[in-house]
Amino acid sequence: MPELPPVVGAGWVSAHRDTVVLADVRWFLDGRSGYDTYLTGHLPGAVWVDVDTVLSAPPDETGGRHPLPDPADFARALGALGIGDGTAVVAYDADGGPYAARLVWLLRRTGRPAALLDGGLAGWPGETETGAVVLPEARLTPVKWPQEALRSADQVASGDAIVLDARAADRYSGATVLPTDTRSGHIPGARSAPWSGNLKPDGTFLSPAQLRQRYRALGVDGDRDVVVYCGSGVTACHDLLALEHAGVTGTALYPGSWSAWSTDLSRPVATGGEPG
Repeated sequence: MPELPPVVGAGWVSAHRDTVVLADVRWFLDGRSGYDTYLTGHLPGAVWVDVDTVLSAPPDETGGRHPLPDPADFARALGALGIGDGTAVVAYDADGGPYAARLVWLLRRTGRPAALLDGGLAGWPGETETGAVVLPEARLTPVKWPQEALRSADQVASGDAIVLDARAADRYSGATVLPTDTRSGHIPGARSAPWSGNLKPDGTFLSPAQLRQRYRALGVDGDRDVVVYCGSGVTACHDLLALEHAGVTGTALYPGSWSAWSTDLSRPVATGGEPG
């Protein structure tokens, strides 16, 4: 199999169906059960991957709502789902990939073949199936998270990198506050880059050239590293994959994201529609 790009289409998945594991990573901000929706209909053969327990460690004030999982726990959980060393993974969620991106980014940054299904379940033209899929258990070797791909709150605050906020614009500005947020607004100096802006109206990704144009307008010019955050370090991975799809290097995730930054009352907060 050729090296996987960050995003693949339904046609590619159909042609390589026997050589990949499909992962359903549906998760809903309004509290609906991703697993229940998976059971009612998913891509044939897809396993379900839980954002809260497989792709995250338990929440805490320092790490935020979705800290990165321990590498050994992550490897053990995916192995139990049938994802092992050498397994190529194509992940999807309900639409454009904001939650599936977390799994894909974690796998790619540790050297594993993984991609997002362009358009997600909403764009899948084929049949679906119901019920849970159980694959034979596999062995996935734990790999430490590469430190060059991560940034701490102090590093974000240093001003050395372009900082992008992948949340919706109303959460960036402070106009909308989630019940789980301690404070509203954004990290001072951060630029609003909602993950949804990576997509066309039909929910598929913009072309690499269009993505380069989008991020160039946000100040990403190749001269400075780029750090991305969101509410809890999940949807930020969508921007990170879009940047990779556009050919941009030198990118990193602030894992704690707004959930950790806003809880630390020593950290300043900005509001409004422009970087503060």
